[in-house]
Amino acid sequence: MHNNIQIIDIIQELESIAPASYQESYDNSGLIVGSSDWACTGVICTLDATEAVVLEAKSAGCNLIVAHHPIIFGGLKQLNGKNYVEKTVISAIKHDIAIYAIHTNLDNILDGVNNTIADRLGLIHKKILAPKLGVFPNLNIDNQYVGSGMIAELPEPMEEIGFLQMLQTSFDLPIIRHTPLLGKPIQKVALCGGSGSFLLNAAKAAGADIYISADFKYHEFFDAEGQIVIADIGHWESEQFTVGLLIDILQAKFPTFAVLKSVIKTNPVNYFL
Repeated sequence: MHNNIQIIDIIQELESIAPASYQESYDNSGLIVGSSDWACTGVICTLDATEAVVLEAKSAGCNLIVAHHPIIFGGLKQLNGKNYVEKTVISAIKHDIAIYAIHTNLDNILDGVNNTIADRLGLIHKKILAPKLGVFPNLNIDNQYVGSGMIAELPEPMEEIGFLQMLQTSFDLPIIRHTPLLGKPIQKVALCGGSGSFLLNAAKAAGADIYISADFKYHEFFDAEGQIVIADIGHWESEQFTVGLLIDILQAKFPTFAVLKSVIKTNPVNYFL
C-alpha cells in the first residue's frame, strides 16, 4: 500500500514521464498553487482547472488537481476574482487545494497527448512530426522522441469520407471543419492536439494526406494549397482523452491511491446544430 504520499511524489512521477524541461518557453507547466510538501489526500485529473473543478476536488476530498492546461499563463497583478483565472486561484488557495499543470511537456513526448489521439484512430508507425533536435543537449536522450505533433499511418488506406466519419465517431465530434477533399485515399496522418496550425508545413513536408488539429484561423485553411486535407476538430475535443492518460500514469504508480477523473466537462465551446 502507498501511504503518506506527498504532492512531490505525484509530481516526480509525472515528470519522470514528461520532464518539465520539455515544455515550450511560453508555457507555465508545474505546480501553480499549493506546496509540494503537502501530504496528498487524493488527485483529480482534468483538462482545465476551473473554479468548478476546485469545488469538485474539495467535495471528493482531493487536495491536488492535475490539469493539462495551466490556469495561469501570464502574470497576475491582482487577485480580486474579476475573471475565471483569479476566481479559480482564490478558490484553490481558500480550500488548500494544489494545482499542477502538465502541458506542452506532455505534448512533446512520444507517448503523450498525441499518442492518445493516434491510438484512438488505430494508427501505426508513430513518430514525432517535428523533433526538437539539439534543443536538449545536456539531457541523455535521443531527441527524435521529443518534439511537436505526430506523423503516423493507417494500417490500410481509407477513402476521405470514411476516414472523416471514423474521426467523428471516435472523438464524438458534433462538427469537423475541413479544407476541400482531394479525392484520394488517406493513409499517412499528421496530428497535433490543441492549437496546431504552426505544424502545417511540417505535416505537408512529411507527406501527410490529412492533418488533424484545432484552432485554425480562416486564412490558415488556404495554406493547405490542395496538398493536404486540414481537419480542425476543436481544441477540447482533440485533447479530451489526455485526462485518461494522466489517470493511467498515476494509477500505474499509485494503484491504491485515490486518482479520480473530473466529471465536469470544461469545454467552453458549445455548438448549435
